[in-house]
Amino acid sequence: MGGVEMHLYQLSQCLIKRGNKVIIITHAYGPRSGIRYLTNGLKVYYIPFVQFYNQNTFPTFYASFPLLREILIRERINIVHCHQAFSTLAHETILHARTMGYPTCFTDHSLFGFADASSIHMNKVLKFSLSDISQVICVSNTSKENTVLRSQIDPQLVSVIPNAVDTSVFTPDPSARDPNKITIVILSRLVYRKGIDLVIDVIPVICRRFPNVHFLIGGDGPKRVELEEMREKHQLHDRVELLGSIQHAAVRSVLVRGDIFLNSSLTEAFCIAIVEAASCGLLVVSTKVGGVPEVFPPHMMKYSEPNSADLTERLSEAVAVVRNIVPHQLHQEVKAMYNWDNVAERTEKVYDRMAQIPNISFFERLRRFHGCGVVAGKINCLVASTDYLLWRLLEWYSPAHEIDTAIDFPCNTY
Repeated sequence: MGGVEMHLYQLSQCLIKRGNKVIIITHAYGPRSGIRYLTNGLKVYYIPFVQFYNQNTFPTFYASFPLLREILIRERINIVHCHQAFSTLAHETILHARTMGYPTCFTDHSLFGFADASSIHMNKVLKFSLSDISQVICVSNTSKENTVLRSQIDPQLVSVIPNAVDTSVFTPDPSARDPNKITIVILSRLVYRKGIDLVIDVIPVICRRFPNVHFLIGGDGPKRVELEEMREKHQLHDRVELLGSIQHAAVRSVLVRGDIFLNSSLTEAFCIAIVEAASCGLLVVSTKVGGVPEVFPPHMMKYSEPNSADLTERLSEAVAVVRNIVPHQLHQEVKAMYNWDNVAERTEKVYDRMAQIPNISFFERLRRFHGCGVVAGKINCLVASTDYLLWRLLEWYSPAHEIDTAIDFPCNTY
């Protein structure tokens, strides 16, 4: 599972513990489709939609409406909370849920630019979806600024609630480290956005400076080939270990083997990986980008500019002082700063505000959509109007009162 999936799972578990009913709707993953129950009766609907690109479903606008409507009615849902700007299912669900009159919330986990073609189109879609949103949650203040600029939403509708980490799972284990060497851990998707090109430049220099430094790299992606070429070119097979893809359940066992955690991302809204690493007692070295400077104070992490020269110097400084770091002390500081119960409590307050917002008329929704642009506004109104007509057709064909309600999982008895 990735960072967004872990966020959904941990937040759902804490909301259930606080007496809320939570269900998750996602697309099918290979043979996994239908309904599954997870810990504490967390119900997950894997709807049978084919993945199109980067684990996203094909954008259909309306094909998902009949099934989503039936799920929302069957489960007696009061609030719809969607995640991630690149999720086509999230955008479609916001549109359908608002058509049906549900309060909707959106959490943005990423930062996007304004100049490249991908970002321009994505920002147009986000502006359309958030024109009719009840509340928005961002994981950092930098992420909030980015989302407000991209979607032109009222900043007062946006709350900042950071991610967290389960510190009972990510605990230090100094005995797992090799006392004869300093191990630098990198856990990341091996893609350009994660700064792997910087890593490729930094590793040979650090290995020349410090004969006792070893690198442990977990993750997979298109940049793996270049890492292997670098390792081959500099004959670093015994000092650079490539672990490949790592399941989230095995992340802690990899982290505790290290002394230093390196994050070289070029853009990051929050970076939960550095929180997990610090919770395991590792000294963190990270590029100073996006919302990363908001995560920890300077004494817990060394910040670098996003270039190989400065990253090499900060990493060298970390190697020089890492033996002075007390892992359990670092863990206690993280434990005091981040926990999912606090995230759930703050999210509940957002839900309470949403419940007090009166529902707006369909014509007010059209007015908001029309304000998205001279051309885009008219297209948005057409999409919303068609969605409304489809909803009325579904209400006639399959009235809500004829849809059986689902039985709630008896969480209190387990």
